[in-house]
Amino acid sequence: MSHRATLALADILAARRRIAGIATRDTPLPPSPFLSRLTGDDVLLKLEIGQASGAFKLRGAANAVLTLPDDATGVTCCSTGNHGRAVGYAARARGLRAVICMSKLVPEAKIAGIRALGAEARIIGASQDEAQVESRRLADEEGFCEISPFDDLAVIAGQGTIGLELLQQRPDLETVLIPLSGGGLAGGIAFALKTIKPSIRVIGITMERGAAMHASLAAGEPVAVTEVASLADSLGGGIGLENRHSFALCRDHLDDVVLVTEEEIYRAMQAHYFEDRLVCEGASAVGAAALMASKIASRPGPTATLITGRNVDMQIFTDIVCGRDVALGDTIIKGAPHAA
Repeated sequence: MSHRATLALADILAARRRIAGIATRDTPLPPSPFLSRLTGDDVLLKLEIGQASGAFKLRGAANAVLTLPDDATGVTCCSTGNHGRAVGYAARARGLRAVICMSKLVPEAKIAGIRALGAEARIIGASQDEAQVESRRLADEEGFCEISPFDDLAVIAGQGTIGLELLQQRPDLETVLIPLSGGGLAGGIAFALKTIKPSIRVIGITMERGAAMHASLAAGEPVAVTEVASLADSLGGGIGLENRHSFALCRDHLDDVVLVTEEEIYRAMQAHYFEDRLVCEGASAVGAAALMASKIASRPGPTATLITGRNVDMQIFTDIVCGRDVALGDTIIKGAPHAA
């Protein structure tokens, strides 16, 4: 796949078979009575928090690691946390050394989780772009196999397996909300969904500040953005000015991109905890945030939103569920108790 220029549905079907021994298939899709009541339609939660690494990223990482050549000795990547955990987990399963490059913005909980899997965590610079330079150096100078968190066809195909599952579990789905960052998840799922059911509506959801894919789609080409701290830290980072795959997939297959504020993410994390009994990251809550803020145009039929990961900083999470203020760099998100 790495030598091919385009994604095909056959790649996603092959990934589904390939990753079965590492990633969990057919993760649950339960209803959210709270969000369903709020919107007047069935709202379903695709629970990728059940993956062994705590997030959907294991699908793409497993597919990429399992397609590496037999003589591969080590893997590297640039990651905001969840991709690094997934690459570390998949590499360990195959007996490969893993070095994960991250910026100083990555929460300590995610760094610790990567090290717990036996991978080396290298903290480089104040942005993902700086961390990416070190990952590229390892590939160019030390012979590591570099696995992009989003702009790699094997990774995208692995993430796209979620799209297959969504339509197998609920063929009547009309809308799917996908957290949007570098576009590997959104591009892969949207491609699978639109290929199988062209009428389905697929919407990317991302944070209001520092959203690289949204800015790139608006500009018509990949652009750089300034990274800022966010409750949805997993959605941070650029998409790469030399983006080969994920930008085009998002451009061609997403129907819309919706932005949510930090305050809206805060309230959605509370709602998932108190109403759905879920511990999830800010990135997992952006779909609920958009629904709760009435930012998704009504359309009859079931809606699914992805709960992408559970690897949240538990101190911040505790502050949120207790209604306390949360500091994001120089910004303070004012706390408030959850109101059903």
